[in-house]
Amino acid sequence: MPVQLWNGRWRGRSPSGDQHQRSREVISPSGGIMRGKFPSLKNGRVIHHEGLLELDAIFLFELSPQITSYREQPTRLTYSDGSRIRRYTPDFELTLVSGELVWVEVKPLRFCVVPDTQQKLSCIAAQMRDNGKAFEILTDEVLRLEPRQSVVRTLWHRVPKAMRPVEAGRFALAGCMTSFPMSLERAATLLEGKGLNVYSLILQGLLTCDLSSPLSANSLITIGKEGDHEWFRISQARDF
Repeated sequence: MPVQLWNGRWRGRSPSGDQHQRSREVISPSGGIMRGKFPSLKNGRVIHHEGLLELDAIFLFELSPQITSYREQPTRLTYSDGSRIRRYTPDFELTLVSGELVWVEVKPLRFCVVPDTQQKLSCIAAQMRDNGKAFEILTDEVLRLEPRQSVVRTLWHRVPKAMRPVEAGRFALAGCMTSFPMSLERAATLLEGKGLNVYSLILQGLLTCDLSSPLSANSLITIGKEGDHEWFRISQARDF
C-alpha cells in the first residue's frame, strides 16, 4: 500500500488554503504507527494522518461529493466514564454539503470489539448525543472495501493538481449531457477536447462511475445527479 511522503504546501482548489491547527500534536512516534502527510485537493492544504487506515479514510473523504471539507484532530473534549472524566480527540471533523458537522473516529474493527474500547466508544457516543453532535465510527471493514478503495485512489492520482472550477466543468458538460453514459476511454477523449479532465469531474461529483468494479477503459461514466448520493456512500447511518 503506497505511503504519502509529500512535505510541501499545497493550495489545491482553495487559493488561500484551509488554516487549521490540530488540537493534538504528535511529539514522537509510538506503537509502530506510520504517520504521514497528504496534499488534499479538497482542503487546499496538507492533511496529517496517523496510520494507514486514516489515509484510507482520507482518500474516501476526498472523493465523496457529500463532504465539502474535513479536518484532522479538530478539537479536544471531555467525556464521562462512570465516575471518571476522560479526554478525547476525534480523528476527523467532516463538513457535509448540508452544513452538518460529523466527528469521526477511525478504528480497526478488531479493536472495536475489545471490551475496554467498546466501553470507551460507547461513553464518547453518549456524550456526543448529549451535546447534539454527530459522531461516526469508521472501521477497516468500510474504509478498505474493495475494489472501491483501489478505484478511489486511482481516480485521485489521475486528477491534475490544478483543477478548473466546478462551474466551468458544469457549463462544458451541458453541451454533451445527452452523450452520456459512455466508457471512461471515450469520456476522457471527448472532455479533453473541451479542456476538461474526466477524473477531475468525477472528483467534483459532476460525473460518476461504478465503484464496485475495477476501473478500466470500459468503465461506464454517467452524469452526476444532484441529490443522488447512493453511487458513493461511506456511512450507512449518516448522509455521506
